[in-house]
Amino acid sequence: MAQPRKKLDPIVRFGLGVFIGSFVLIFVGMILVRPDRSIPPYSIGSQEGTMVAVHVPSWTSDAEIETLIQRFRLVAREPNGFGRMKIQPTTPQHPDGSYGRVTIYVFTDEKWTEPDVLHQYVVGDDPGLRDEFRKAVRGQYLLDESWEEGRIGPVLSGRDSAATPAYARVLFMGTLTSEGRDGAGPKHDAESAAILRGAPERPEPSPSPLSTES
Repeated sequence: MAQPRKKLDPIVRFGLGVFIGSFVLIFVGMILVRPDRSIPPYSIGSQEGTMVAVHVPSWTSDAEIETLIQRFRLVAREPNGFGRMKIQPTTPQHPDGSYGRVTIYVFTDEKWTEPDVLHQYVVGDDPGLRDEFRKAVRGQYLLDESWEEGRIGPVLSGRDSAATPAYARVLFMGTLTSEGRDGAGPKHDAESAAILRGAPERPEPSPSPLSTES
């Protein structure tokens, strides 16, 4: 005769409920913070200085991450655009606005967006963590005053080479004029529309700040 199944201990059931509930809250929070449904749900995991770690669900595709990076590119041309995406000012005293420089890393593994992990990466005391952090990146957006760049894939060390497309894909790379900067002038509607359409970029001879990061 089969013995009756034992009931789970109340503490175990409570722990499971908290565990499952936390994932539900994270997912609902991602849905609520995204500006619209044309980009994947995301959350700002942590921010330190000009660096921001963003988390998207594990099932997010490269194509969906690209739409998010393109949105970062678009809001860089809008007054307080990054603020509407829940990113705190990165350069509060910058003459061109509160977001004169910003580096955004997109992850599908939430552990890399924890504040202490981002802090360790910024400090750079642990080479092993720094390497793993870079490998875990799924997408990147960089704005450095007049330069902006977007990529799909991990952060690569050194300059781009012929083998770069096997690991990472450049979405755009070039200069951003002061008239199109956050807080420095009105939004350029024609330019913004071209970004959303995925207009091709002119190649730039300058090295990539993302790929030469020390």
